[in-house]
Amino acid sequence: MIVRPAAAADMAALAEIYGHHVLHGFGTFEEVPPSGDELNQRREAIVARGLPYLLAEDQGKVLGFAYAGPFRLRAAYRYTVEDSVYVAPDAKARGVGRAVLSGVIAACEAIGIRQIVAVIGDSGNAGSIGLHTALGFSHQGVGLGLGYKHGRWVDIVWMQKALNGGITREPDAPGLALSGV
Repeated sequence: MIVRPAAAADMAALAEIYGHHVLHGFGTFEEVPPSGDELNQRREAIVARGLPYLLAEDQGKVLGFAYAGPFRLRAAYRYTVEDSVYVAPDAKARGVGRAVLSGVIAACEAIGIRQIVAVIGDSGNAGSIGLHTALGFSHQGVGLGLGYKHGRWVDIVWMQKALNGGITREPDAPGLALSGV
C-alpha cells in the first residue's frame, strides 16, 4: 500500500468511496453523494491552502482517503484544522485509515498546525473513534443528536490532537490563510 497526494484523476474512485459513506453511513452528514467533479473542486480548495489531501492505494486500486481542512474561517482558527477520513467498505481493518490519517497528521505538523480536530459522525462509529484514539487524539465531548440522517438522530464525537507543542508556546509559523466573516 502506498500513500500519495490525491489528484483530479482519482476523483471518480474517491467519489465512489465517499458516496458509499453518504448513502449507508453516519460518518458524514451529507445525504446526496457529490460527483467526482464536486469532490475535485473541494480537493483543489484544500490543496490551495497548502493542506494535505491524501489517498492510499494498493496495486492501483484506491482504498481510502483523508484530508485536513480549515476548522473555521475566522482568523483566530488559523492554527487548527479538521480531519476527514474515509475507507472503502472492502478495505476496512487493513490499516488504510491509519496510513492516510497518519500522513495527514505528519503533513499538518510540517506546516506548523497546532491542533487537529476530528468531528466524528455517530457516537457508535467505533472504527473512526478507535482510529483517532490510536493516533493520539483525545476525546473532548459528544454533541447529542446534532444531525438527522437515515431516519434517526445522529451524535457527533469531538476528538482533538495537539501538534507542534499545542498551546504550550507561541506559534512559530504564520498559520493558514483564512478568509470569512
